[in-house]
Amino acid sequence: MQRSIINQKPLVTFLYIFVYLIYESLSSIYLFLPPMFAVLFLLYSRAMEKQDYILLSILAFCLMIYETDKGYLLFSSIIYFTLINNFIMPKIKKNFNCNFCIKIFDVLIAYLGYYLFLIFLANIFLLESPSINYYIVYYIVIELFVVGLL
Repeated sequence: MQRSIINQKPLVTFLYIFVYLIYESLSSIYLFLPPMFAVLFLLYSRAMEKQDYILLSILAFCLMIYETDKGYLLFSSIIYFTLINNFIMPKIKKNFNCNFCIKIFDVLIAYLGYYLFLIFLANIFLLESPSINYYIVYYIVIELFVVGLL
């Protein structure tokens, strides 16, 4: 199969889904592996800026895997990422010139903001509030290093 010279996107997109599926199942077994939620948020915001709809659909599928594995509401992370990316992140990027500071806000907003968003949804729909544990601090620190490399 021959590819066009104009279309130079990689063809390994389904490999990414397969690798993330395996990693997510391993992170639910071994708690020292972070779920890479902030990395997904960073990739989601970059895909929204580039309007890469193939990558957005792959990330949406990965986020649904994350929600299913953790027991959260379906499509809640996609709605949260879209709201944060459209309303809050432009103001943060406008006020801060430091790229590393913006990445720190990305990680903090991804984890802590999503937890607050889930509490908000639980109060609206009269559901059980999600619980938070101290592994979140560990995940934030580890993903700060990973996001810093991206």
